[in-house]
Amino acid sequence: MVDRPGDHWDRKVANGLAFLRRRLSGDYEVDEFGFDSELTDAVFHPLLRLLYRDWFRTEVSGVEHVPVDGPALVVGNHSGTVALDALILSAALHDKHPGHRYLRLLGADLVFRMPVVSEIARKTGGTVACNPDAERLLGGGDLVGVFPEGFKGIGKLYADRYKLQRFGRGGFVSAALRTGTPIVPVAIVGGEEIYPMLADIKPLARLLKLPYFPVTPTFPWLGPLGMVPLPSKWLIEFCPPIPTAHLTDSADDPLVVFNLADQVRETIQQTVHTLLERRPDPFGP
Repeated sequence: MVDRPGDHWDRKVANGLAFLRRRLSGDYEVDEFGFDSELTDAVFHPLLRLLYRDWFRTEVSGVEHVPVDGPALVVGNHSGTVALDALILSAALHDKHPGHRYLRLLGADLVFRMPVVSEIARKTGGTVACNPDAERLLGGGDLVGVFPEGFKGIGKLYADRYKLQRFGRGGFVSAALRTGTPIVPVAIVGGEEIYPMLADIKPLARLLKLPYFPVTPTFPWLGPLGMVPLPSKWLIEFCPPIPTAHLTDSADDPLVVFNLADQVRETIQQTVHTLLERRPDPFGP
């Protein structure tokens, strides 16, 4: 049966009205962490899709290294002054993966203390970056995303771009070891240029109880317009998984944890260098 002109839009309007009816009546499901897959698919991913596909012109490779099913810990480098890289990664992975899997992001405590932001983080599948939550998600067969550099990664100066910061004490490795979950390193290039941080006004950051207060070429000079990210070219590459099932008895061994964390960090750093060679112009096609 051939669609008549207007049938496509009729279906979209009908689907939109049905979505609104379900939301208003409470006829939708969230999991124990507050994840709302319907809202994520209908609202957040379409917005992120415009960013990663059209604004950042993102190229994704190596998605075959992400398991088709079952748990995996996806570990990435962090950058960009504002943590857009985590959101872009989750949306791009969902779209490019053959199983359209959701990435359950682990976020800093500050994220879940901020009004509105905390609700959005929960609705899109995020939770606090702590081992108990990570292990529960991995034990349930989820993909879990973590950025071990934390605020040190996103809050570094532009002069230090693409130099991975310390990975902390390797808590993410312990969670993977306890659950026997493979670790999938992922390298992200492009985030450093969206809000190039030229300076950090530390007294103002302390006053506002923020990890840093950035000065970029557009912020705070242009006010709200300074929050528009620059259209850098992004490359995302998933690396071959690192198995951990044979190391489950070493989850509390500091030497094993440190060595594995260092292996993950070095894999990401080397892949970042390779991607930068492929992308000589940060704002090229």
